[in-house]
Amino acid sequence: MKLRLSRLAWGAFIALLFHPEAGRAQSPAAADRTQPTIARLHYDGGGDWYANPSSLPNLLQRIARDTRLPVAEREAVVTPLSPDLHDYPYVYMTGHGNVRFNEAELSALRAYLLAGGFLHADDNYGMDESLRRELRLLFPEVELVAVPLDHPVYRIVHPLPDGLPKVHEHDGLPAEGLGLFHEGRLMVFYSYQSDLGDGWEDPQVHDDPVEIREQALRMGVNLFAYAVAQRKPL
Repeated sequence: MKLRLSRLAWGAFIALLFHPEAGRAQSPAAADRTQPTIARLHYDGGGDWYANPSSLPNLLQRIARDTRLPVAEREAVVTPLSPDLHDYPYVYMTGHGNVRFNEAELSALRAYLLAGGFLHADDNYGMDESLRRELRLLFPEVELVAVPLDHPVYRIVHPLPDGLPKVHEHDGLPAEGLGLFHEGRLMVFYSYQSDLGDGWEDPQVHDDPVEIREQALRMGVNLFAYAVAQRKPL
């Protein structure tokens, strides 16, 4: 998957996002040239970065349905030092345990995010303390703040007036959509006390109500759509 698109190709790509009917007449060959996907972040520290294996394929299927973007069927896997990291508009990380980046990884992630990349960190219950530590190292000058309910991540495709859905109870705390902003642009979205990835998994894996799964998938579509829409062509 390569997303280094020309300005003309980027315009067509964005048209598919906001005008779903534009993608219906595409030939398979045309779709193959513009197949973005989600990149799952493989990080060190001992946390299970590979958690919820059915979640991202299900989300990609839903993105294709709701936006008609010609997305791939499977996610990619990257590390912070992968040479193709900048090719992905949306990098996703999850897990239950420890997260740790070394200096080179912090530098690479920072460069990716400042260049227009987007990181979604989804706490699967247990990564909060280490993730917050690493985010402070990543951007010591930027405060992790609540993402306002009028932000595009809550309305770009699906209206979610109440913000981040609450999928699993865990500590019984409300779901929080937190973010790191740079020059007004949301570059890191942290879904805390929500467990979106569980809501994306196959129904037989987590017995969540249909309406909860629906809200989780809509949130995922919005996050991917925002990451694509705010990305600049190269």
